[in-house]
Amino acid sequence: MAEEAILGFLQNNDEIAHSGYFAAEHNLDHEEVKNVIKSLQAFRYIEAKVLKREFFNLTDEGKKYAAEGSPEFHFFSAVPEEGTISMDDLQRILDPFVFDVGSKQAPKKKWVAMGQQVSRTVQHVEDKVKEMLLQIQQGLELDQESLKSLKYRKLIILTEKWSGYSEVKKGPNYAPERRSLATDLTRENLQNWQELDFKEYNVNAKGQPVDSGHLHPLLKVRKQFKDIFCQMGFEEMPTNNFVESSFWNFDALFQPQQHPARDSHDTFFLKGSMLESSSHLICLWK
Repeated sequence: MAEEAILGFLQNNDEIAHSGYFAAEHNLDHEEVKNVIKSLQAFRYIEAKVLKREFFNLTDEGKKYAAEGSPEFHFFSAVPEEGTISMDDLQRILDPFVFDVGSKQAPKKKWVAMGQQVSRTVQHVEDKVKEMLLQIQQGLELDQESLKSLKYRKLIILTEKWSGYSEVKKGPNYAPERRSLATDLTRENLQNWQELDFKEYNVNAKGQPVDSGHLHPLLKVRKQFKDIFCQMGFEEMPTNNFVESSFWNFDALFQPQQHPARDSHDTFFLKGSMLESSSHLICLWK
């Protein structure tokens, strides 16, 4: 339904200016319209620009500023046009909250010169904060810099995010109806290939990730110990060519002398003295 409405509308019109208004005018669900536009754009039937918008409400502080004006404007207005006024006098005249906020914001905007005495640096100012807050109340859009400043001062709060499309126009492959594309190289398709439109393939696309095995928990523990010993300065021996003997299997592990595992049929010995055998094994370890 949405696809027929979009392609049919573009057949007699230049563009769809706003997907939200188009959906409302044709009694269509906007989410469905967005999905159809995205699909048609992928096959280059149409071209469109993404449209995003954020909706804000005023906080209690923002509502107060919109009704009465910003503190910095009141602070500026309390300073006489000619001459100066002391900070103590301003503090007596103004509300404590207005004085606190206004004394910080007005100098930032270079409206006043601060010191023991306060004087104006400009004669007239516009309360931009109040104007921006009133525009938000009226549902108007503001630039990102203005929104950022209002959010920083916690005068507005985000209530909704909206997305859609604008400037929806005909694409290079536009047609009043979507053509079905051949996706398989069957015998019949190959025989009639000149009459068919084949779907484009992305030959650079990666396949589905293949599930791989996992280390056994004991192998993970062994790796952790190996990493610890390597960090201490030890080197790993090649396990395919070293000789296991009673020196490493038993004495190094403080195995009792009469342990059954020390029997000759379970133990390998080297010819020569104990000192020679031990030094030869140490060399193999290194």
